[in-house]
Amino acid sequence: MLLTAQDINGIWKGKLVMAPGACFPVYNIELQIQVAGTRITGTAYHFSDSLNYVREVFEGNYNQESNTISIQENGIITFKIKEDCVPCVKKYALSYHKGGGNVVTEEQLRGTWSGKAADGKTVCDPGTIVLTRFDKSSFKPEFNLPPSLTKRKAELVKEIKVDTGSIRLDFYDNGQIDGDTISVYVNNTAIVSNKMLTTKPVSIAVQIDLEKPVQEVIMVGENLGSIPPNTALMIVYAGDKRYQLYLTADEQKNAMVRFIYEKPTSTAK
Repeated sequence: MLLTAQDINGIWKGKLVMAPGACFPVYNIELQIQVAGTRITGTAYHFSDSLNYVREVFEGNYNQESNTISIQENGIITFKIKEDCVPCVKKYALSYHKGGGNVVTEEQLRGTWSGKAADGKTVCDPGTIVLTRFDKSSFKPEFNLPPSLTKRKAELVKEIKVDTGSIRLDFYDNGQIDGDTISVYVNNTAIVSNKMLTTKPVSIAVQIDLEKPVQEVIMVGENLGSIPPNTALMIVYAGDKRYQLYLTADEQKNAMVRFIYEKPTSTAK
């Protein structure tokens, strides 16, 4: 049964059948997934055991309406494999499922994978994959995003299309100064940590272009201030355009603004 808006943060493990001559006789995969908004980050382990493995980082997107997941491994961080092996850097297209047969509580990510060898020349034979949620990792978990980001709903406040490479965001306390403290993440990277909102702006710059055309900015309310909830006024400066947004965060939700880059339209002279 396919469900909607599931929490896919955590550890997922599965097995692959690789072509003859693969690095490992039994090819296990572990994905350590973290999600904030629609953005996925994490660490992948391809391994036969804890002493023979390839460790990679990945990025991706999670469509919560359809529960479809796309993940792209970005490159190898460390590895312990035999010298003549060339690891495969994979891309996954998955969907979330819960229950099946007699195991009504089992959670799975199912789909397909494809990839290229780390030398960038050899195409790996594609295939299907089933990953099951586990409580414990075969390696040291590398969850570096706080629960206040990954366990709270990211509520989309506005989607803004921009044609400039640099955006400035100014955060102020909305109304009475009551001790509201925020953190701000851009595509799951911490930019502001535990800053109090006042009449002076907390300012950040966001770079956006064709290489990174979507930037999700999430404001986390680190406290509720003396007048709950945590509220902020965000002023957006994007080229010659200015936007004024009101953000609200509490212990259940964060506020998200999505910026999408559109190439400037050339003007005929």
